[in-house]
Amino acid sequence: MKKGIKGLSYFLLFACASFVPSTQKIGVTFVDVTKKAGIDFLYTFGDYHYENILESSGSGITIFDYNNDSLMDVYMMNGTYLEGVSDSGGIVFRDTRNKLYKNNGNGTFTEVSALAGLDNPQWSMAAGAIDYDNDGDQDLYLLNFGPNVFYRNNGDGTFTDITLITGLRGPEMLNGFPKWSIGVAFWDYNLDKRLDAMVGNFLAFDPGYVSPVTPGMMPHPSEYKGQASMLYEQQPDGSFKDVTEKMNLFYPDSKCMGLTVFDYDDDGDIDIFQANDHQLNFMFRNDEGVFREVGVQIGVAANNQGKGSGSMHGTIGDVDGDGLIDILVVDLEHGALYRNLGNGLFEDITEKSGIMGPLAGKGAWAAALFDFDNDGDLDIFSANGTAEELILQYPLLLVNDGKGYFKNAGPKYGSYFNIKRSGRGSAVWDYDNDGDLDIIISHVDLKATATLLKNEGGNKNHWTGITLKGKDGPASAISAKVIITTGEKRQVLVNQWATSYLSNNDPRLHAGLGSYKKIDEIEIHWSDGQKETYSNVQADRYLTIEQGKGILTN
Repeated sequence: MKKGIKGLSYFLLFACASFVPSTQKIGVTFVDVTKKAGIDFLYTFGDYHYENILESSGSGITIFDYNNDSLMDVYMMNGTYLEGVSDSGGIVFRDTRNKLYKNNGNGTFTEVSALAGLDNPQWSMAAGAIDYDNDGDQDLYLLNFGPNVFYRNNGDGTFTDITLITGLRGPEMLNGFPKWSIGVAFWDYNLDKRLDAMVGNFLAFDPGYVSPVTPGMMPHPSEYKGQASMLYEQQPDGSFKDVTEKMNLFYPDSKCMGLTVFDYDDDGDIDIFQANDHQLNFMFRNDEGVFREVGVQIGVAANNQGKGSGSMHGTIGDVDGDGLIDILVVDLEHGALYRNLGNGLFEDITEKSGIMGPLAGKGAWAAALFDFDNDGDLDIFSANGTAEELILQYPLLLVNDGKGYFKNAGPKYGSYFNIKRSGRGSAVWDYDNDGDLDIIISHVDLKATATLLKNEGGNKNHWTGITLKGKDGPASAISAKVIITTGEKRQVLVNQWATSYLSNNDPRLHAGLGSYKKIDEIEIHWSDGQKETYSNVQADRYLTIEQGKGILTN
């Protein structure tokens, strides 16, 4: 299929791909409730024709409770018409806006972006929701192709642009072209009790460049220069200072697609995994406050064919139940699953885990490790679609056998998995607070509709949901490790929700408990080194645990 596919031919293609076989009814079913819920988001890339890397990249989804009513809301980023990038006919998409959907608590949503002051008209890629000023509500950092924007939550359902105060606008240009940010990771890198931010930047996009190798298609990412990701240290006055070079993180030609921060080597400090597009991935190991790039050394830089493929992001979780946090990196080839060996090294188990076959050739973008059936092990969702050409692909739901081997079972769990789409951002969340995880996906295909999949039946097993609040706000809570013990089973989770392409999942920790009605023990290793333990905790409820104060609500 050539670039510039026309709407008519596309819709014929979509119609042919939309035949839905009968769904096998089993314990869990994912039901498309998008229209019923009032999610009317339509993604635009500012054009009718899909023909450059900006248009193909899509945008993300951020889950957060913007109004503190204990219901998860959803913010969806959009593209727009850009002079010099979009075709002239795309001018009808000028000033396309981002959308914030307020959760009404009855299964429906109301679009409130204008009322909240979040209807940004820029080309937006991602947004990080965090209480950066420790005032009890979630602020929002919007990452764009162009200037970034930081919104402070006013506590009354509205937001105020304080970008100039924070200093987080970002440089106008990087490597000779407009800055292109794709996401942010928040954590307290220097343990000063203030939240810091690392912004992932992608590549130096030249809209006028035509590939001499494939002039009839969009240029490959490897044909562009990169752009450095940037670490910002929060100062006592709430502003941020660029410390990228000081901390050995300045890689001016890197092409970041996703940042994930967690303590991979379990040495008590937080490390940074950077997924790169058609380059080797980075792992920045924190060695007593100094970062060293060790991706090749520890075995997470390349896929099992030794290539740096089109990696999207690092999704973390213990896939085999051994208590060690593994890394799933989906990409445009067949993905990579790195098993943590517990000695600072990783083993590539992409093939023997069963994920290589289902993911091969799909073009995977956003993915999640999540326990959709609450049986106590992590399954995989992947939103798929070809990059350089608008070719639709089946989304995947890979079910864990409990020992880290996965089989594709999506068609058994809902009709969405029988329909080819071109997915990009996605997030997992419990929007109806019923204890099982739902899925929301943004698509770049010309149909452009988002999809909200309601999990029906996943809460037949028991579960728990946990919100962690550090004693100094999020600084000691982000990337904290939580160990949940039920009987002889121990589940290890990381309090890190920024693990999906351009997207942020439900910020509450979620664990399936199977048949257990009570949790024997919850052990929390806070990011500042403190440890707390709670015993005999009731299951099937959402908990808030505040450092030093215990379980506050349930």
